[in-house]
Amino acid sequence: MRREKDSFISADKETEINLSYWLPEGNPIGILQISHGMREFIDRYDEMGQWFARQGYVVAANDHLGHGASIKSEEDWGFFAAEDGWNKVLDDMHTLRTKTGEKYPGLPYFLLGHSMGSFLVRNYIFRWPDDGLSGAIIVGTGQIYSPVIRAGIFIAKRQVASKGPRYRSPFLSKMALGKNNNAFEPGRTVSDWLTRDEEIVDKYIADTRNNFVFTAQAFLDFFTGMKGINKKSNLNLIDKELPLLFLSGERDPVGKMGKDVRKAYKIYKDLGCRDVEIKLYPDARHEIFNEINREEVYSDLLNWLSKKS
Repeated sequence: MRREKDSFISADKETEINLSYWLPEGNPIGILQISHGMREFIDRYDEMGQWFARQGYVVAANDHLGHGASIKSEEDWGFFAAEDGWNKVLDDMHTLRTKTGEKYPGLPYFLLGHSMGSFLVRNYIFRWPDDGLSGAIIVGTGQIYSPVIRAGIFIAKRQVASKGPRYRSPFLSKMALGKNNNAFEPGRTVSDWLTRDEEIVDKYIADTRNNFVFTAQAFLDFFTGMKGINKKSNLNLIDKELPLLFLSGERDPVGKMGKDVRKAYKIYKDLGCRDVEIKLYPDARHEIFNEINREEVYSDLLNWLSKKS
């Protein structure tokens, strides 16, 4: 197994997008592209990338705009673009998909998104329904409801207009993330909701690449993307034959402790998608690929990938 780093110019026409490939020693049997979550970066998936590369998969992942090393300076953390940032992030994911597919042609291609990345994948599959994916894995997702989305868009627009697009919004940050640790209080840290693995929680807190506040413009982009997920006209564009797998922890507050994950699963079943599966892990929290039972999660995902290849 080896890791290769690369880059390409973002859809914003100016930022260099940081990406990595984790490559197997022999001929690859498939490709797994990862879309990471809010306020993190692809290096956090190194253990996972190595594990799947050892099983024969090419693992591809990029830092989204405003995250990790896909920035021009640290002032860009938490900022996608001056306008239409959500779609620019999606465009970058599609660029990586195209680039990787051309580099390793003819292999089954899977797209996985965690947390914010799960919402990006849920946008991706209706924006590019003919993309030739072999399956999509939706991890640590939730179901943000229309009144919350409308309120988020309204507040973000007002903050952008009054304080500027790069204003870092504590209010919207609290609205989006502020209650996640409530179920684990009194807790050891404010990030106990991420995983039961205390070492990983401590590393997350100590790394400045995770500790920034999203800008008002990025929140406007985010909530606009959430609005798109809920549109029936968009959902109807999805390839109903595309295999979908929902994975989450039963103690993940983003998915309302499994309740909203089941609701999201039901939306796609009711839509007429013919191959939809769900698995919730007892006691696991938000980052199931960083949980104390992560090898179980890896193995379950590997079995699913093998069946869909």
